[in-house]
Amino acid sequence: MSDFQLSGIYIYPVKSLAGIRVDRWQVAPTGLRYDRQWMLVDADGLFLSQRKLPRMALIKTALTGSELLLSAPGMEPLGLSLLPAEGEWMDVTVWHDLCRARAVSNAADLWFSRFLGQNCRLVYLPDQSIRPVDPNYGSSTDHTAFSDGFPFLLVSENSLAVLNQEMGLNLAMERFRPNLVISGCAGYEEDSWREIRIGAIDFRLPKPCSRCAVPTIDPATAETGKEPLITLNRTRKWQNKVYFGQNALHDNCGELAIGDKVQIKTTGPNQPPL
Repeated sequence: MSDFQLSGIYIYPVKSLAGIRVDRWQVAPTGLRYDRQWMLVDADGLFLSQRKLPRMALIKTALTGSELLLSAPGMEPLGLSLLPAEGEWMDVTVWHDLCRARAVSNAADLWFSRFLGQNCRLVYLPDQSIRPVDPNYGSSTDHTAFSDGFPFLLVSENSLAVLNQEMGLNLAMERFRPNLVISGCAGYEEDSWREIRIGAIDFRLPKPCSRCAVPTIDPATAETGKEPLITLNRTRKWQNKVYFGQNALHDNCGELAIGDKVQIKTTGPNQPPL
């Protein structure tokens, strides 16, 4: 048995806003409960992210027993029910996926539009709206909310340690927006994992995560730099994309907690093959 452990759990209630680190959390059919269940869209229903609006990084999120709490510099805090009233149905787009979502409230739309300097709307994915995972990588029962494509992103602590050493920097894990962080394994060892168990939950790792410009944005200031993309282009480039971390699908629901043991069930060739 390995000494690998789950050392970090992060949820991101609103897509591309600041996340929340938790000690334990429920796993629902779409991934971590409330993860990316809300999203900002433009007038055409297209999702908004830090790629276009880096200031989204400055909007903090928190969860109470009944509310999603939002805060941002110069703004009065905003509280939203975790069970939104039934707003109007909208067609919204996440990459190539068209989803049916509900508008949250005019007050939320005004709050975000004021801070971001762009008209936008906050939408919510109800439980009855099913967004399947790409069938090339998952089964018909694999679903996700407003994530880029998969319910989980997994990164190991030592992969970041290797990358930081190569950069000569000390970027925080939060830059890479993982859901699950693993300790005890070698850097990039997760590239070879295919099936793992964390606590009592089984996961499949169907493909590595290609990275965009979001990790270049400092979550504390929303300022954009050049790293880690320069170093990833040198060390982790394959087929004109750069990779860091592994996407993951879960086979069952339950609860994850910091300190859960990680068992590697099956392995294969490194993905990407670097």
